[in-house]
Amino acid sequence: MAGASAATVAVAGGALARSVIVWWSLRIATAAALGVDAAVHWHNASAYDAVKATLSQGELFRIQTAVAVAVGLLVLVRPRRGSWVAALAVGASALAAVLLYRYVDVGALGPLPDMYESTWQVPGKLLSAYAEGAAVVLAGLGLLTHHATRQQRRAEPEGSARTRAHPASSR
Repeated sequence: MAGASAATVAVAGGALARSVIVWWSLRIATAAALGVDAAVHWHNASAYDAVKATLSQGELFRIQTAVAVAVGLLVLVRPRRGSWVAALAVGASALAAVLLYRYVDVGALGPLPDMYESTWQVPGKLLSAYAEGAAVVLAGLGLLTHHATRQQRRAEPEGSARTRAHPASSR
């Protein structure tokens, strides 16, 4: 909310305050969902080091951890269109992978090991799937909200209280 003051929020009659709360809530919730996904993958990585092709499943879990943390921080620090797209891609790809390897035995794919696991009983597996699904929904909403606020800013006269104080006004 760069450049906004309490007076600018009051001028907007509460609508701006609500939009700022929604904007920050989406950012924090998306980062938290990616954080849960990262924590589960980090915690389970060593148990999957023996599942190998060119890369081990444990190495893939560690890569997933790093990417999820980086993108979660990106959404918090720089909530640009690209950040939301990255969060959507990370959540969707991780969710697609867990669902694919839960229900389909595709075998090894190039450098990827055979990661088929026909159960949800692995500690954290279901939790990470829920977190990945939540990240997809939240990042999608963040992307839609970001797009809507950009259109709104274009329609408003330059220098209006909403234009000056909106959290995405500089994006």
